Amino acid sequence: MENCQFNAAQLKEEIRLQVLAQGFQAIGFAPAVPADGFDRLNQWIDAGAHAGMAYMEQQAPARRHPESILKSVKSVIMVSMLYRCHEVDSPLEGRVARYARGPDYHDVLWKRLGTVLAWMRCRCPGLEGRVVADTAPLLERDFARRAGLGWIGKNTLLINQRHGSFTVLGAILVNLDLPPDPPFEADRCGSCTACLDACPTGALGPPRWLDAGKCISYWNIEHRGAAPDWVPESLNGWMFGCDICQEVCPWNRKAQSSTGILGADPDLVAIDPRMLLCADDDALRTRFRKTALWRARPEGLRRNALWVLGGLAKLEDRELVGRFIKHADAGVRSAALWAMNQITKSVE
Repeated sequence: MENCQFNAAQLKEEIRLQVLAQGFQAIGFAPAVPADGFDRLNQWIDAGAHAGMAYMEQQAPARRHPESILKSVKSVIMVSMLYRCHEVDSPLEGRVARYARGPDYHDVLWKRLGTVLAWMRCRCPGLEGRVVADTAPLLERDFARRAGLGWIGKNTLLINQRHGSFTVLGAILVNLDLPPDPPFEADRCGSCTACLDACPTGALGPPRWLDAGKCISYWNIEHRGAAPDWVPESLNGWMFGCDICQEVCPWNRKAQSSTGILGADPDLVAIDPRMLLCADDDALRTRFRKTALWRARPEGLRRNALWVLGGLAKLEDRELVGRFIKHADAGVRSAALWAMNQITKSVE
């Protein structure tokens, strides 16, 4: 790069300080090499464990090497940010996964990593870089492990000894040769199988293998439309996502809580399913557009709300559920019929 004079070790430390100043809890540096988990990714897809997420298969070849994102890449700077907050009591109905209880982390990471990249471009004129916040085909957990941020747990999530697994990952890809950090080689899960044992649907089979077609989070976030009856029967109040495999992890018991950047909105710890069903599209958009819940879109949120009400099976909800039995959306319609059936059975 023209006019870029730097000592690699010194620049690495400057970048680290810039990242920490943006509120991230951890940073590590990895070389831009083929992803360690690429072969396993292909095995996972070949087994159909990605369920209906066709984009995973379509994007799989691009996940082999970060050069698919930035052709000139030489280093991958990995960062993590806590989203876990101090625990509060939440009702069983309408529970929301912790990562979705605050602002959309994609937006937060994109903005803050963009600030760091802008600083780097001023520091090194001519630098080529790209920010990734779950927005490009990068095997983020693989590179986070290679950058020393932690190990991949049996629940398939990155676990850090200090921060646990309630973190989100981001990356900056640059065409700079920066000294890499030692990869995290240890498996600190040991003989523990708490996450495998706790999953209510058996989505975690062999360690570090997630069958998305059995995962609650897949069905109430990613999936569009109707679902088999066993899905709503297994939700136990989860409206959006599921944290069970993290809640039981010993590494999360004493993990630090978020500093507040991704802190929870008290109103999003759990959402009243009746409120969702009474709100129109504009109201839902206004309330959730800047949160991760918007990924489900209005019809997904309504379907999920009906699933939750069906699980509660209260006679008082019968009239509200009945309004959606002839809904235009097949997923909502199917959920309403299932919920009505559950309510009817509860009073027989």
